[in-house]
Amino acid sequence: MDINNASERDLQERIRAGDEGAFDSVFRAHYPHLVRMAESVVRERALAEEIAQEVMLELWRRRESLKVEQTFRAYLIRSTRNRALNQIRHQRIVEREAAAAAVDPPSSPSAEEEILGVELERAVRDAIDSLPDKCREVFHLSREQGLRYVEIASALEISVKTVEKRMGQALAELRERLAPWLPRRAGETGRKTPV
Repeated sequence: MDINNASERDLQERIRAGDEGAFDSVFRAHYPHLVRMAESVVRERALAEEIAQEVMLELWRRRESLKVEQTFRAYLIRSTRNRALNQIRHQRIVEREAAAAAVDPPSSPSAEEEILGVELERAVRDAIDSLPDKCREVFHLSREQGLRYVEIASALEISVKTVEKRMGQALAELRERLAPWLPRRAGETGRKTPV
């Protein structure tokens, strides 16, 4: 079912008023595409269906305050992508924590190591925050959420080449900003490690 702009506004008003028929129209029109979108990120059909259902359920729950600035399709795709990426991130964090706990029992760092660690962490966070928005988004999905370039390209609806270009730019800027923290290579002079 194709929903044009005039009927989109009408559907939005009807859904806000609690019209289940209008919600059903939006659900039928967009649900299959949302499942495909989620599946391209999470790589699991059942989980993708669950994510798409959660997005549609959230649309119905929040219907009274519903404000779709663009089309339902764009709104629902963005919501689905975000929820799918959050799911991947959560799974990877759980896996990393389980692996780390199994391999390396926690040890107490010295006071100096702890201070340096906090300063380095702050410097890294500031450097990442200062990246251009599009580069930061790609860096975040790759390094913090662990997605492969092809998954990032699919999630952001851009080419893999664009992902590579943005990632290269992000890494170059981070290397430059974090140069004082990086170990010196043979032949380099003038850099000091912060104390």
